Amino acid sequence: MKKLCFLLFIFSTELYAQKIKPPVFHVVPLGVKGGIDESNLSAYLVAPINTNNYVCLDAGTVTAGIEKAVAGGAFTESAAVVLKQYIKGYFISHAHLDHVSGLIITSPNDSSKTVYALPTCMNMMEDYYFNGEAWANFGDEGKGFLLKKYHFKRLAAGEETGIDNTAMKVTAFSLSHVNPFESTAFLIRNNDQYVLYLGDTGPDEIEKGNKLQLLWQRVAPLIKEGKLKCIFIEVSFPNDQPDNKLFGHLTPKWLMKEMDVLSVLTGTEALKGFSIVVTHVKPPALRIRQLTEQLKAANKLGLNLIFPIQGKAFNL
Repeated sequence: MKKLCFLLFIFSTELYAQKIKPPVFHVVPLGVKGGIDESNLSAYLVAPINTNNYVCLDAGTVTAGIEKAVAGGAFTESAAVVLKQYIKGYFISHAHLDHVSGLIITSPNDSSKTVYALPTCMNMMEDYYFNGEAWANFGDEGKGFLLKKYHFKRLAAGEETGIDNTAMKVTAFSLSHVNPFESTAFLIRNNDQYVLYLGDTGPDEIEKGNKLQLLWQRVAPLIKEGKLKCIFIEVSFPNDQPDNKLFGHLTPKWLMKEMDVLSVLTGTEALKGFSIVVTHVKPPALRIRQLTEQLKAANKLGLNLIFPIQGKAFNL
């Protein structure tokens, strides 16, 4: 009897260990909102746990977000150290200003590093922002006098690329943000563990495409194998936003429809407790609360919904 109890204890302990895995990534949100609050726009620092080798996923707000994080205790070093030494590179999902303005404004005080994007996004940044007219060209290619602080690196969709000065790798996937305008999803790998970050995207049904379907097919095996730690995905508006005025964004209803599509590929059990980081929520505060309540009410799959707070770090 004692032997049986011991074996049951070992078995239950192993199951618990499989379910509760140690964190692999450290996340510091520099900005969490979409829309008009220029001090708090999409930007997420992600690093392997217990390192300071961060990448910045989108860069709507950079300096103000770092200062908020330092003030809140997310970093013990100064904001200048975090900016110049901790951030190893930027990943820009698309060239709308609420995803790139922090990078532009911060660039004079930044250190040399790499900016990663798909070619369509990089071309827009070079043509309209870093062009020597709207702003000095801090890059190593494009128009005007080249200051060569940033290395502009074009990613090939679907191909894994090493991330400079880190042990991580990235694979970019095309998204639809008012078809045919292109946004990007970045799949970040640390050893055999991943996080998936999506820039702005509309649902396949509204966008008249299949880019999310293809993305779900790519990451479903990683979810089933327990290798994908979370998905960062936007939910910009509450459900009362008309479909013809989504402008390439998601609502709680449409997010959960996309999660239903994903669950067909993974099985519903694999999504129970799976972490979804909700990004790009648009003000005002009343609509943000409404959106949050709608997401929680519609969460029939038992997802772990994370609503990030600017400057407040968490682990995945």
